Amino acid sequence: MSMSKVGKVITVDGPAASGKTSVSRELAHRLGWKWVSTGAFYRGLAFAAQELGISTNDKDALVKLSLSNQWKVQLDEDRTRVLFGPRDVTKEIAAEKVGELASQVSQIPEIRRELLEAQRACAQDVVGLVAEGRDCGTVVFPGAHFKVYLTANSDARAQRRAEEHGQSAETIKASQSQRDHLDSTRKVAPLQASADAFIVDTSNLSLPEVVDKIIQKFRDSGF
Repeated sequence: MSMSKVGKVITVDGPAASGKTSVSRELAHRLGWKWVSTGAFYRGLAFAAQELGISTNDKDALVKLSLSNQWKVQLDEDRTRVLFGPRDVTKEIAAEKVGELASQVSQIPEIRRELLEAQRACAQDVVGLVAEGRDCGTVVFPGAHFKVYLTANSDARAQRRAEEHGQSAETIKASQSQRDHLDSTRKVAPLQASADAFIVDTSNLSLPEVVDKIIQKFRDSGF
């Protein structure tokens, strides 16, 4: 990959419902940059496996599926679309169950290796890219120009996701706790803040306030 073709990159990492998607999308919009949700690659694969009846324990089948053209990720101006065959399943992959399956799939080193190249390719031939996920600043784009890590207390995170999906906050909180544990303890690319990340607690901040904080810090850093 030619470095001359790679644009500037801002990474936004953090646990589920910390505000990554909303914040990173708005950040990209205000900067006029492209935006990608790297988690869409894992959610897309997990969704395809679920539809095809492939167990998350069947590593060989999952690796083969990760390389197949049965599903794909497509970058639009304001969202990361996932297609399963001709179907646009972007909304369906947001389900909490798909997130749990994605977390299980992401434990497999071979899967992470196969999807990493496709994730990094999103920064090619663009002026700038805002990439959000769980390991964007530590693994996908360790040389990013600016790194952000969002956090929020468990109650705030559960309430946000419950409102999005119309479910009980307590149910969501239990599911998120399990997923946080899986993501932070996996052997490959665990969920963690990069040492050079700008950490923002979004618990009591509005979306504009969070984005304002990040842009101010980004500009203060000389970019």
